[in-house]
Order: sequence, then C-alpha cells, then structure tokens
Amino acid sequence: MVESASAPRPALAPTPAADPNPVSAQPRSGRLAALDVLRGIAILGTLGTNIWIFTNAEGLLGYISRSDEPHGAWLWTERLLQQLAQGKFLGLLTIMFGIGLAIQQRSAVRGGRAWPGGYPVRAGLLLLDGLVNFFFVAEFDVLMGYAVTGLVVAFILATSPQAQRRWLMVAAGIHLTMLSLIAVAIVLGPAGGDGGHRPLDPNPYADGSFWDLVAFRWDHVLLFRLEPIFILPMSIALFLVGARLFRAGVFRPEGARIRKRLMMIGFAAAAPVDLVLGLTGGDLILVTRYGTAPLVSLGILALVAECYAHRPDPGFVARRFAEVGRMALSCYIVQNLVSGFLCYGWGLGLASLVSANARVPVTAGIYVLVCALMLVFAHVWLRRFDRGPVEWLWNRSYRQLTGHGSR
Repeated sequence: MVESASAPRPALAPTPAADPNPVSAQPRSGRLAALDVLRGIAILGTLGTNIWIFTNAEGLLGYISRSDEPHGAWLWTERLLQQLAQGKFLGLLTIMFGIGLAIQQRSAVRGGRAWPGGYPVRAGLLLLDGLVNFFFVAEFDVLMGYAVTGLVVAFILATSPQAQRRWLMVAAGIHLTMLSLIAVAIVLGPAGGDGGHRPLDPNPYADGSFWDLVAFRWDHVLLFRLEPIFILPMSIALFLVGARLFRAGVFRPEGARIRKRLMMIGFAAAAPVDLVLGLTGGDLILVTRYGTAPLVSLGILALVAECYAHRPDPGFVARRFAEVGRMALSCYIVQNLVSGFLCYGWGLGLASLVSANARVPVTAGIYVLVCALMLVFAHVWLRRFDRGPVEWLWNRSYRQLTGHGSR
C-alpha cells in the first residue's frame, strides 16, 4: 500500500539528477511545505489500512477472506475505522509519485538534461527495494508496482500534452471498465460466499519463524502480486493526474479554483458514497478502494495544499508529518517491520493472542503506537542526518550506477 523520501533539503523542482527519490524532490527556493506534509500523511495513512492486515491472525489472506470479524458494535466500529483509511492514502501516495515525476522532469528540462534520462535506473532501484520489502517485510508492498508505473509514466511525460491526456483517458477508461464489470458481478452474483474459508494450517503468521513467512510469500507470490497488476491502469492514471495538477498550479496561491473543485469532488461527492458503500461490507469494498477512494484522495491533497498556499511554514504538528515525509521510504519500511514484529509469530505474536472483538481496540492502540514511533524516529534521525537511512543507501547506489554527483 507505500512512498519515498528526500535528501538534505528534499528538492522538488530543481532536483539534481543524483536524487533517486521519485517523490521527494522539492525546490530549494520557494520550498513547498505541503509536499512533505502530504507525503507524511500518506505514509502514516497507508498504515491505517495495513495495520488491520497485521493484526489479523492469518495476515493478508485472513484479511481478504474476513476470517476474524468481530460482532455487534465492534463490527461496525471496525468497518468505520477501516473505511476511513481504505484506499484514500494509497491513492494519495500514488498521486504524490506522479507529482514527483513531474518535478524531476521539470528539473531535467531546466538543467538541459534529456528526459527520462537516468530515471530507468531509479525505477530499477525502486523495484529492487520493493522486492526486498515484499519478501522480508510485507507481502502487500506497493513499491514494485510504483517502479513499473513510474517507468511507463516517465516515458509518457516525454510526449506532448495532448498525448499525455490521451494516455490518461485510456488508462482511466480501462480501469473504470474493469471496476464496473467487477461491480456488476458483485451485484448479480450469488449472495453469501464465505463458503469455504480454510484456516491456514500451518499458519506462518502466527506460528512460523521469520523465514517461514519469507518462504510463504515466495510460495504465494502470484496471488500476492495480483493487486499491483490489477491497479496498473489506475496507477498510471493517478500518476498522470498528479503531474497535471502540479503543472496546473494546485500548490500555488492562484490555484484556489482547482483546489476548491478537488475538495468538492473528494469530500462533497465521493466521500459520502465511499462511506456508505464501505460500511455495507462485503465485496463492495473493491468499488470503494479502487473507485471512490482515489477521488477522496484528491480532496485530501487539495485541503492540505489550501492550508499552505498562503502559509509557507507548517506548524509544530505538521512539521512532524513533514519529517516523516522527508524520509518516507525509510518510514514506510520501518513502520511495516515494527508492525510485523508486534503482531506476527516471529515477534511478539499479538495478533494471535486477542479475540475478534478485542482486536478492534488492540489494532487502534498498535496503530497509534507505531505512528508515534515513526514520528519520533523521523524527528530524531533528521536532527543528526540529512536524509533517511534507506534514502542514503539509495542515493549512494544511484550515484555509483550513474556516476552523478551528490549535493
């Protein structure tokens, strides 16, 4: 479901070619506070969905099959909490990647460099990072999907604005067609269908070692990689939307009309439909996650952009989110690693120790704890270092592969 971070002063417009981060570039002059804040919100927001996967005793498979749902008021509480995050921050993170690509392209053009230039190397490093994250941290990794999407969109951005618009419309059309067919199948298909969930035996999430879980991911690699394949058209469309919004001035003071329209689409139109459909439960969650949630993401982006359009410096709380955003890739990986340690059998194994009803408050508590740890981690780290540990390693690898200098 996650993201990248930045360098000493993450550069968003004139990003040097040495910075391999597709999301974190920001201009040295006229630094946009909203960008780091949005990345931080997106990273911690994705955990709002993923944490329910961690606290399910059967991991992602149990989460998909809804094998451990609570009862009564706890059921509705869980559905509400899940729906508040479901798909919104995945969409926001995807849009932010598109914004990052647009910024890198602008930097390359201003610097007289060819585009996409060295971006395929960046995409390759992101793919490698995603592979490591998938096998050793979380099987719902999004980085591999972003690597492939970013590579495709990098070349699309080298075409004319008219061609980019056509690519956006085609990608969005393919996605909406697939989603409509799924919605029709859900409505017309047979009711019920819990039929047949088989408990995992053995269960690597609850009883296995760290390496048992790695082997389990390898054995189910095709199943666990279905989502990135399915949402590829949506991801391409959202990358292109992010690039277009950035170029249209959504973060500039004169972009007030764009921000107002996006907030109307996201909050007035999409959010109520998303919430109602999500609370009904069942397979309609696919429609909200991949249909209405990305529209809500646009509203979130516009709201944060509006807050900082006339306010260059974030406040205390926003600065903590911005720190997470500056080292977003590190925080994304570490928050999943910490959650796995708390919930899986190779760590404390909390997921298998609580009942279905107790899982709701326990999940909320774990989420707050991990978020607090990430905020502290980012703050303490950036007091001593210019960039996150994963960002440092990535930047060093990029420089060695391309021969580019660093800031």
